[in-house]
Parts: sequence; structure tokens; C-alpha cells
Amino acid sequence: MSSNGYYGPNDKPPLKKWIPLSFQHVFAMFGATVLVPLLTGLSTSTALFTAGTGTLIYILITGAKVPAFLGSSFAFIPALIAIGQTFGAPYAMGGAVFAGLMYALVALIIKFTGKGWIDKALPPVVIGSVIIVIGLGLAPTAIKEFFYVGASGAQADYSLVYASIGLVTLLTAVIATIFFKGFFNTLSILIGLLGGYFFTLIMGAFFPAYRLIDFSGVANAKWFALPFLHADEGLNTLGFSWIAPRFALVPVLTFVIISISTICEHLGDTLTTSKVVGQDFYKDPGLHRTLLGDGVATAWAALWGGPPNTTYGENIGVMAITKVYSVWVIGGAAVIAVLLSFCEKFGALINTIPTPVLGGICTLLYGLIASSGLRTIVDAGVNYQDKRNLTISSVILVIGIGGGVLKFAIGNSFNFELGGVALATVVGIILNLLIPQTKVTE
Repeated sequence: MSSNGYYGPNDKPPLKKWIPLSFQHVFAMFGATVLVPLLTGLSTSTALFTAGTGTLIYILITGAKVPAFLGSSFAFIPALIAIGQTFGAPYAMGGAVFAGLMYALVALIIKFTGKGWIDKALPPVVIGSVIIVIGLGLAPTAIKEFFYVGASGAQADYSLVYASIGLVTLLTAVIATIFFKGFFNTLSILIGLLGGYFFTLIMGAFFPAYRLIDFSGVANAKWFALPFLHADEGLNTLGFSWIAPRFALVPVLTFVIISISTICEHLGDTLTTSKVVGQDFYKDPGLHRTLLGDGVATAWAALWGGPPNTTYGENIGVMAITKVYSVWVIGGAAVIAVLLSFCEKFGALINTIPTPVLGGICTLLYGLIASSGLRTIVDAGVNYQDKRNLTISSVILVIGIGGGVLKFAIGNSFNFELGGVALATVVGIILNLLIPQTKVTE
């Protein structure tokens, strides 16, 4: 412990402080980490397992120098859903494996050449616009879950009950985000989930016809089970086997392209962590090692059927508030997450969260993702009086949000298809490289 009263990355708190400090990080990452599998039909227990073990892998690769927790990435949600529904969950996992390998490749290149080429290919106008596409592209899903019964099927009927539950959930999360201070502010998503969940329980108690939460699955679940035994045929299905990754060109290419934007997210998170802790992690242990740690953790997660990982801003916020930067504390949180993943009843309880509660939370969460893209553009001072920037953003937004797609046949048996975020990212990179820079005149 330093003389200033905080714990540095190498400091190990006494056990009576270590455990509660680690639990604090578990609470901070929990809501977002389990929300990704809930939205994509993957196993929440597996997500906790791969988040915890992935964080431990990251700590090992970075030489225990960087206090960063890795949880489920929201950027890959569209790809997980689209590839899972079209090709099946194993192919989504195969794509995620290659996303992790893409991280490793970029890490290798950065080690020998530096990162200037990333700044040239992916300036803030491209990165920010792609992040906006990721958030707003998911908006229809949030609204369907918020207001409609049977939103995932062919028939969806408007429900005032769903709307009221979604509204209570959303308002609770908004109040926690705006008015709560300190540690509780970092739990705004979790607080919103709990608020909507308890409101649904109360409504079901007074009006049995609106009872949306069924605890029979919790009662039937075991206390102990392997967290990676779950669905193997597509997403949003139930089963009891491990999702072994499978590989095909389109899923692999889709995930690799999306990984370009998440690599940029990693750069930002690592820079932010450096500023919070007061150490330059770009230099020590080096950006190539932090990227490699993130990539290996993502590939590792996919091998077990979990969603891709990413460094978590929520946990960076906890460190900024508490001034506890200990890698030991982050490692403790990772171990706790792994232990929770082996409790099947805990995973079954998470799966009782009603659809409109998820819709209410996602209305805020997806908006926050899009807003973070706007913040990227604003913070970088992107000039939209420059027609070059205006053109690049405009095309990215319309292709990504509008559902643009590129598809054609290769031979007699294979159809290539690329759309959504992946296509928007590719088009943005091409436009940025082809359109001449505007000359600055004095």
C-alpha cells in the first residue's frame, strides 16, 4: 500500500480487505457480463467462467502489471445473433476464435512496427461512426423486447404489461446512472435489472395472469454443474453439450472485421487505465502484450462456448473511485466469477429474468453504446464542416443501420454474404484510405 493510501498494481491487500474489494469488481462487471449471453442465447454460466478464466489469462500474459477485468463484449452481439441463427452457434464460436487470433496478429505487427498504421486506417471518424452503428443497429431488438410479447418469433403482439415492466426497469437504471454516486453508480445496469425484476415479481403476486417469472428451473437445477455444458444447435435453444467451434469463411470474416473496431476499443480502455493508475501500460508491459492477452482470452472463451471478451470500463470506473489498482484484487474477482459459474442454480436464477426487463435495460445500454461513439468523435474534435468526414460518417451510418449487405455466389455451392457492422466497417476503412485528406489553409 502506498503512502497516499491506495493500492498499486503490485500491492496485495490483507485478506479482510482483499475479498470485499474483489467482490466489488464482481458486482461492477456482473450485469453487463451476463446480459450478453442472455441476449444471444448463450450460457450465462459459461460467460462467467470464460470471463474469470480469461481475466486470469490476461493477467498472466501481461506479467500481472495491468489491473484489467475482461467480460462479455457487446460489440459482437449482432454477429453472435446473425451468425448463430444463419449458420448455428458452433460457427459463431469459430468466428470468435479467429477474432481472438486477429488480436494476436495485430499485437505481433505492433510489436515490430508500432501502432501508427492503426491510427491511419482507423481514425476517430471511422471508429466513432462504427460504434454508433453497433449501438443503434441493436435498437429494434431492444424495442421489441420492451413492448412486444413473442418478440423473437414470427408473431409479436403489443403488451401494456411488458411496456410497464420495461419502463420501470429503464427508469430505475436511468435514476441510478444520473443520481447515484460512487460505487453504486457503477452498478446502474445491475440496479435497473433488479428494479425491473422485483417489479415483475410484485405484479405477478397481485395479478397471477401477469406472472412472468417461473422458478421451477431454479428448483430443478443442481447446485454444482460444469458451466460449459449448454446449447449446441443454434442460439436461443436448450441442451446439455459443449459448443465445439466450427469454421466457415463468412462467420470467420464477419468476426475478424468486427474485431477491428474492438481492437480500437481495447486501445482506448488501455489508455484510460493508464491515466487512472498513473502508469504507461502502452510501454510497460507494452500494447502488444495487452492486445495479445485480450485476444487469447477471446479465443479461449469461444473454445468453451462463451461470448468474446473485452476489457471492461465498469471496472476501470471502480478503480478510479476507490484508488485500488491492485492486480491481486482483479485476480480475486476473476476467481470469484469462476466459482459462481459452477453453481447451476445461480445460472438458472439469472435465466428467469423476464424479456421486458431485458428490453428496458437494453434501451439504455444500446443507447449508451451509440453515445460512446458520439463521444469518440467529439473528444477527437472531428470537423464535420469537412465534407470528407461528413461523407465517411454518412455512408457508414446508412449502410450499418439500414441493413446494407454484400452477397454473391462463389462456385455452385457457396454464397458469400457480408452485412451490417462488418460491411460498414470495411466501407468506412476503404473510404478513409481513398478519399484525399482536405488541405488545411491558414
